[in-house]
Amino acid sequence: MKAILTIITLFLSWYVYGQQKVTFQAEDGLKVTADLYMKNYQLPFILLFHQGESSRGEYTEIAARLLKLDYNCLAVDLRAGEKMNYITNETAERAKVQNIPASYLDSQKDIRASIDYVLKYNNKPVILFGSSYSASLSLMIAKGNDRVRAVIAFSPGEFFRPEVVVKDAISGLNKPVFVSASDIEYEYIEEMLSGLPSENMFIYRPGSGKGVHGAKALWSSTDSSSECWLELMLFFKRIRYE
Repeated sequence: MKAILTIITLFLSWYVYGQQKVTFQAEDGLKVTADLYMKNYQLPFILLFHQGESSRGEYTEIAARLLKLDYNCLAVDLRAGEKMNYITNETAERAKVQNIPASYLDSQKDIRASIDYVLKYNNKPVILFGSSYSASLSLMIAKGNDRVRAVIAFSPGEFFRPEVVVKDAISGLNKPVFVSASDIEYEYIEEMLSGLPSENMFIYRPGSGKGVHGAKALWSSTDSSSECWLELMLFFKRIRYE
């Protein structure tokens, strides 16, 4: 009996804290793949979106640390991507096979579907966490979506010209925003975000080193990752008590 109880306990522990691959549909019918990291049904979600030519594998290390900060996570394969950390972007593969449009801007459908998907677990407002092009999309979607509590944007930029100018598209966004910029990106990103309320926005620039593009700034292999994690945790503390 004791052995059985031990097995049950281990299983429940894996179910609550483990990584589970899930799928759901975007509005145009494309099936989206994601990794669900569920810690507790009462906790809010951070939705994790990768950079170009990448996959949900960009967040394997990052999601594990975010769980410790008492958030559930959903790391999503957007349709514009390829592979990262040996994990293939399954959503992008399906889009190619089915000849479904898969530009950066088309990936907005996958982000909106992700926001809707986590409603099956709870209805708490979500945090959008983007890297590179998906950071820009996260800022744009947050502006008009009441389900979004805040945005974490690593290396956003003007990736969608001439169709969309991000600076104009996010004008009026009045939600907490954490932005990470490498040294070379900082002035460009600061200007792009100049129309947002300064009291709601924090732009992180590495104090040592040049930094890196996108969410890799949080990888342990990046020299300034500890500094970046510290600033991000301060942001979480701020928005938790607002």
